[in-house]
Amino acid sequence: MSAMDVPARPAAGGIQAATRAPAKAYITWVALALMTTSSVASLRAAPTMAMYGLACVFLYLLPAVVFLLPTSLVSAELASGWTGGVYNWVSQGLSKPLGFLAVWCQFAMTIFYYPSLLGYVASTLAYVFNPPLASNGLWTAAVIMVCYWSGVWISSRGTKGVAGLASAGLTIGTLIPGAILLTLCAIFLGQGNESAAPMDAAHLLPAWTGLASLVLIVNNFLSYSGMEMNAVHVSSLKNPGREYPRAMFMAMGLVLAIFILPALAISWVVPAEQLSLTAGVMQAFDAVFAHFGAQWMTPLIGIMLVTASLGGMLTWLAGPSKGLLMISRQEGYLPPFLQRLNKFGVQQNILVTQGVITTVIALLYAFIPDVSSAYWIFSVITTQVYLIMYLLMFLAAIRLRRTQPDHPRGYRAPMLVGLCGVGFAASLAALLVGFIPPSQFESGNSGIYLLIVGGGALGLGLLVPYLFYKLRKPSWKTAEAEEVPVS
Repeated sequence: MSAMDVPARPAAGGIQAATRAPAKAYITWVALALMTTSSVASLRAAPTMAMYGLACVFLYLLPAVVFLLPTSLVSAELASGWTGGVYNWVSQGLSKPLGFLAVWCQFAMTIFYYPSLLGYVASTLAYVFNPPLASNGLWTAAVIMVCYWSGVWISSRGTKGVAGLASAGLTIGTLIPGAILLTLCAIFLGQGNESAAPMDAAHLLPAWTGLASLVLIVNNFLSYSGMEMNAVHVSSLKNPGREYPRAMFMAMGLVLAIFILPALAISWVVPAEQLSLTAGVMQAFDAVFAHFGAQWMTPLIGIMLVTASLGGMLTWLAGPSKGLLMISRQEGYLPPFLQRLNKFGVQQNILVTQGVITTVIALLYAFIPDVSSAYWIFSVITTQVYLIMYLLMFLAAIRLRRTQPDHPRGYRAPMLVGLCGVGFAASLAALLVGFIPPSQFESGNSGIYLLIVGGGALGLGLLVPYLFYKLRKPSWKTAEAEEVPVS
């Protein structure tokens, strides 16, 4: 529990002292930077960019400048002036239906996020038991279903204290394994071994073989997403105008280091043509441990990575659905069946419905021959749906600055219109580029790729919320009947 969560104690001296307003608890900008880093950075995306070798530095820096920075500063202004998250921001700036669309996309992206996250977990876990299973679709599908439904069962019981797992995940599943990987790979090169990927200046930029060669950069936008969730803490800083930018720039530095350095290390020891998008991290650990005669450590690292990923999944499993539930009760956007709570006060019906869809998606892993291709397709769909929310957020920020210029804000982003313009253009470009099959997609049928990605992103991100909105009834509003308890 952070300092901002601890209520101030009444001062001694009787009733008069006890009735004084509690002193505001602040957090430091360094603490905010570390919180942001822990919620954004992980090793999961490293294999994707390791395929580009030294060019991964450019491919990480570009989205950081055109997406991470605008998202961080714009969401800080919105969070410091309007509570309620992205639904209220977009509702106030644009309209309530578009606010529902924004919060729906924030929720819907998790439907494809969990299969891709748990696909990584399955491949990592395979190295603990039997490495060849990492490319087995049936194994991947089974792990996804078992892990997800176990998480639903835990979350549906209102279990508390799970957030601590995600907080510890930055150290257990990211910093320690990342530091070990980087150190051993550096020693590997220091011993005179040749890097699997060229490390000269001629390879700083990715080779241009057509637009498809740069499609993987879209995945980096999702790697940086989620900054709008941390912006809610801007009001807990003593001097938001000066300290929040510091926190964001420090977080950006840490996030870039966590993303870039392990990706480079993997490219040193695993050739690009042998790299799996899901099991690449474990491939690198296995290769470097084998070189140093310490292959017994591979399963240990695998357990660390899996524990961190599962902790993060449990923490975020009910979060987006809780926001969707509260909005739906207020405006009647979802049918009563999906608004019902179990005896623990948890929106179990939403989680179960989401689980049915997740199970269907998991089964696709069993039928798509290349697990890496399946992992990439679901990652792209996740990004596409989430980017719709960011497009709406940037538009709402511009509108709110113009229509409510005197509204109290704890932080005002510099050159907000310019930041929103850059962020909107980058998000739109990433959205469009995501429909182009990457050069690493090996099915050979771009039509199937476009059908899956387009159907997933446009159908789930736009068509489904539109149908909910058009079919809604006045009786679906249940917010007045009872409050939604906080689990």
